[in-house]
Amino acid sequence: MPKASQGKKLNTMKKRATDRRTRRTCERLGMALLELLQDRPIRQITVQQVLDRALVGRSTFYLHFRDKEDLLLSQLEVFLETTSLWLSRNGDKSRRVAPVAEMFEHLGNQKKIYRALQESDRLNAFFDLAQDHFTRGIELRLRESGKAAKLTRSELRARATALAGSLLALLRWWMDRGAKESPKMMDETYHRMVWSGMA
Repeated sequence: MPKASQGKKLNTMKKRATDRRTRRTCERLGMALLELLQDRPIRQITVQQVLDRALVGRSTFYLHFRDKEDLLLSQLEVFLETTSLWLSRNGDKSRRVAPVAEMFEHLGNQKKIYRALQESDRLNAFFDLAQDHFTRGIELRLRESGKAAKLTRSELRARATALAGSLLALLRWWMDRGAKESPKMMDETYHRMVWSGMA
């Protein structure tokens, strides 16, 4: 193998190793923060407590995150990425455009994280991230269902955006009222609205 090719291959391998290390470090920091949130509100958690629990240095933390709220949002973005595409990635054959029951079940059990977002004025940032992820996920599901065949690209994006917005408004309403209805019922309610609007 020529030296130039060997050098390129070594650089690619180093980049992958660095990416894996970075991902593991970010996961450790995220898990440490989520564990601390089980015991106290986010305003009582310091970055140093997160670092001590994750066994990560301060400079490494600030290389990736501005503050503890930024770390929390990054963890939630991973959740949103996975959740918004869950049905498509798992080959779900139902008519559902979003895994509402699963998402509501998970978030209903994570009320402390929801409160942490409220306390740190990051709830709107979370919903903005969620809007982007669910718009893409719902657009994909509409294409897979064949319901998008007669729509222009902009009509499809507009519908997916509106449906994602409706989903998140329903989530906020449900969480703010204490998550009284079952996640399954919320899934059924949401999808009745989706398909009556697509008719």
